[in-house]
Amino acid sequence: MPDFMKVMQQAQEMQERMQEDLATVTVTGSAGAGMVTVEADGKGAVKKVKIDPSVVNPADVEMLEDLVAVAVGDAQRKAGEAAQAQMRKMMGGLSLPFKLPF
Repeated sequence: MPDFMKVMQQAQEMQERMQEDLATVTVTGSAGAGMVTVEADGKGAVKKVKIDPSVVNPADVEMLEDLVAVAVGDAQRKAGEAAQAQMRKMMGGLSLPFKLPF
């Protein structure tokens, strides 16, 4: 059973390190050919939104809302991909007595 405890400890340390690493990653999502961009960290938390003034039309606020939603979704998708890549990278260094399905 000591081997299992060692594996669990390694996994917890890797999880903590991964969370720290993801906080330093920056991803950018965009919509409308880059007219709306969103920066997020590797955890998907939005840090910055940039909107090109040309898409700010008081008569069509709904379009701008849609562009922001798409850009946020794109940034969060990229953050998820970054998290998966980080997980695969870290799992390569874990000495497990069995093979994981990813």
